Amino acid sequence: MANSRIYESGRDSLSPNRNLSPITTELDSQDRLKIGGCLLSELALRYQTPLYVLDEVTIRTSCKAYKDALEKYYPGESLPLYASKANSSLAMSSIVNSEGFGLDAVSEGELMTAIKGGIDSSKIVLHGNNKSEKELNLAYTNGVTIVIDNQHDIDKLKSLVSSNKEPARLMLRFTPGIECHTHDYIKTGHLDSKFGFDLDNLEKILIQLKDAKWSNLIGLHAHIGSQIFELQPHKDLVGVMIDALKLARGIGHPIEDLNVGGGLGVRYVEADDPPSIDQWINTVATAVKESCEEKQVKLPRLLCEPGRSLVATSGVTLYKLGSRKEIPGIRTYFSVDGGMSDNPRPITYQSLYKACLVDRPLDPPVQTVTIAGKHCESGDILIKNLPLPICTSGEFLVVFGTGAYNFSMSSNYNRIPRPAAVLVHSGHVDLVQQREQPEDLLRYDVLPNRLLELG
Repeated sequence: MANSRIYESGRDSLSPNRNLSPITTELDSQDRLKIGGCLLSELALRYQTPLYVLDEVTIRTSCKAYKDALEKYYPGESLPLYASKANSSLAMSSIVNSEGFGLDAVSEGELMTAIKGGIDSSKIVLHGNNKSEKELNLAYTNGVTIVIDNQHDIDKLKSLVSSNKEPARLMLRFTPGIECHTHDYIKTGHLDSKFGFDLDNLEKILIQLKDAKWSNLIGLHAHIGSQIFELQPHKDLVGVMIDALKLARGIGHPIEDLNVGGGLGVRYVEADDPPSIDQWINTVATAVKESCEEKQVKLPRLLCEPGRSLVATSGVTLYKLGSRKEIPGIRTYFSVDGGMSDNPRPITYQSLYKACLVDRPLDPPVQTVTIAGKHCESGDILIKNLPLPICTSGEFLVVFGTGAYNFSMSSNYNRIPRPAAVLVHSGHVDLVQQREQPEDLLRYDVLPNRLLELG
């Protein structure tokens, strides 16, 4: 926005998670915002609003940062996996695949998207704390590594994979008992978590799986949360995981992979100061190397699962300003043509975002407004206390940092269709997600004849 020059603020061309906006953000000759060489107001007019815009250069730069850092700091084999829950689509799967990434899926839909998007199934892992038989079978028949999360997974797989078939490739998830300073809803590494086996039960589970002919346990997994700005918890995690690795190998499991999860934070507002991708990988890789040396353990293949830090700051959402309501001495509301259905994070996590006018980003702010969504909920507020110049209905607003968990968590609340998504690069734009239409929302409705007759 004008008072902080958001299109320049914190520009890090090597670690996009530290930026407020995509790295290709710039102004044209009339001081209007462009991303990926495309004028945002033209995109809004052409594709309508709300509109998700993804910058391909930012995504690929993030991927390269992870790959380069792993090669630089880790002497063993490594494989970064895209945590596709952040933004799952055929286009995203294709991009990360071309950058040498594998993929982390958590459902049948994400798994199918990954496979059809070109990801080699041997580089896909399936997570989930309540996997269905259909999801497990799809993963098993495609050679996907299955992350067992609980005894329920073990029991289902035991009956699914008979002893005369190829054993299932498995990774075991456990809770390392590490706290980190993040939102309660996105902490997953502490002991009170729905995910993973308790650390105290790890040895028992490893012994249980030792002689199971249907099981080929090749990896261990743990994850401590999301949107983390601290590095020490990741070092602590590695220490716990190497102890678990030594235990598993001692029992007789051919553990090859150590998956440390993800969790690196991104910059949503000026006050956010996440580590760079290089710093995060350096911390994790060095900790693994040193811990293995100390405990005389052979280096595993190092896996990590970045999601938010790959795609969040590559994305923006365009809205059209609509109604205005001023409550003297209290607040001024400006409503947009989207809201909690295309970005549920503010109402769910109290998440903060930055925004500015698309065609007047340098105009000085003279008012403070609250950007409200159009849904029938008082809590449908996207941004509180946003400084803006005098603006009118019909102007376009851009909200930054919406590449992760906006499209993937979107809904049809109030029967509002989901927005379209476009991918921009060097002045070229590709439609990667079609806009839903109101009639699409009726596709699966069934009106019984009995009700028709009563009507």
